[in-house]
Amino acid sequence: MEINAFEYDHIAREVFAPVYPVLAKQIINRTGISKGVCLDIGCGGGYLGLALARISELETILFDESQDMLSLAQGYISQSGLESRVKTLLGDAHDIPLADESINLAVSRGSMFFWENRVQAFREIYRVLAVGGAAMIGGGFGNAELLREIEVKMLKKDAEWKEKRQQRIGQSKVEEYRQELEQAGISSFEITRNEAGLWIMISRTSKY
Repeated sequence: MEINAFEYDHIAREVFAPVYPVLAKQIINRTGISKGVCLDIGCGGGYLGLALARISELETILFDESQDMLSLAQGYISQSGLESRVKTLLGDAHDIPLADESINLAVSRGSMFFWENRVQAFREIYRVLAVGGAAMIGGGFGNAELLREIEVKMLKKDAEWKEKRQQRIGQSKVEEYRQELEQAGISSFEITRNEAGLWIMISRTSKY
């Protein structure tokens, strides 16, 4: 799916910006992972990965299939002064160009809804996770208050935004995602859905 990087980034900066620091804290608190290597899949401008890098010791890879997105992300890395710990990587979630068990924390907010084959992408994410590693994949908004603020702004841009959100993270999707994870051969996962969004937490407890 073709995405206009500059339009997407404008919305991320102008509408979704308050979400990323909140999500970063929630992810670290939930996974307990604050060191090692983090992979932000479908990173866009890199906002979540950068938010994680700011509050942790994680070496972070901003990963996206769009070179335009990564060019924007590189600019934000420079602005943040995190060049020593954050880098970009071009590639596809269905074929991640990284070694087995090389990632301690994988995150992805919003991108899984655009993957052509989620089963394959889940399989790849699990492959690159190190033993003891975890992945947080989904579409969270941090908390209900932030979601309400974003909803007001997004409905002005897209009258169908609320309906589209439900199609992606509504209760009816939970069983679909569960089946896809099982098809990917992943048994250690948890799907959490509440008013602030939906997250899939994958844990790598052992080798295949």
